[in-house]
Amino acid sequence: MTHLSVNVNKIATLRNTRSLGIPSVVRLSRIALDAGADGITVHPRPDQRHIRPDDVDDIGQLMRSYPRAEFNIEGNPFHGLIEHCRRVRPHQATLVPDAREALTSNHGWNLAELDVSGRSALEKAIAELKRIGCRVSLFMDPVPSMIPLARQLGADRIELYTEPYAIAFACGRLEQGIGPYIESARIARQSGLGVNAGHDLNLENLPPFLQKVPGVDEVSIGHALIADALEFGLAETVRRYQTICQASK
Repeated sequence: MTHLSVNVNKIATLRNTRSLGIPSVVRLSRIALDAGADGITVHPRPDQRHIRPDDVDDIGQLMRSYPRAEFNIEGNPFHGLIEHCRRVRPHQATLVPDAREALTSNHGWNLAELDVSGRSALEKAIAELKRIGCRVSLFMDPVPSMIPLARQLGADRIELYTEPYAIAFACGRLEQGIGPYIESARIARQSGLGVNAGHDLNLENLPPFLQKVPGVDEVSIGHALIADALEFGLAETVRRYQTICQASK
């Protein structure tokens, strides 16, 4: 079954518009977990535009009360991610090649074009995170030829960047958009990699994605899920996404 990790960045974004600590990232993370979420994802950035270091620590503490759930910390390994992981020891670290000024993650690692020093630095970051005890996932575009390189660097999983799929789905081009994901997931499994997916997945485009891309271990969903929570409530929204994930058995 595909596991659902709820990304709570957008909750922190709303909170940061005031100085009252409302809404509480920890309280709403607990609601999501109580509603059946399999994990919580955060993506702290150096400018602290949403998730802050205290949030990472507080959610890490919360996760101790949910031993079956997983804590996933995303971010650029060269912008402080490893330091967060050393403090809280998350189950998974998802490495994303985002620039400091990027509004959101918008591409995966281009492993084929890394120079020797870049490859060495990434390989060392992966090894350090694994020494800490983290499962390591690399955020990747659905480029089948690139996937085996993630395994060569020591990654345990890839996370397929699904915004291109979401755009194709919205334009009525499902079959055209899904093809690279099916092939990338197939090659990942052949290479001994687990497969995660995330970015712009929602209640409409998630079911066909999971139906057509078999063996997805985890989806990380934030923006659409939090937007749906405004309409349905957070607990009910988590249950709706979880129902889709459970149907992927």
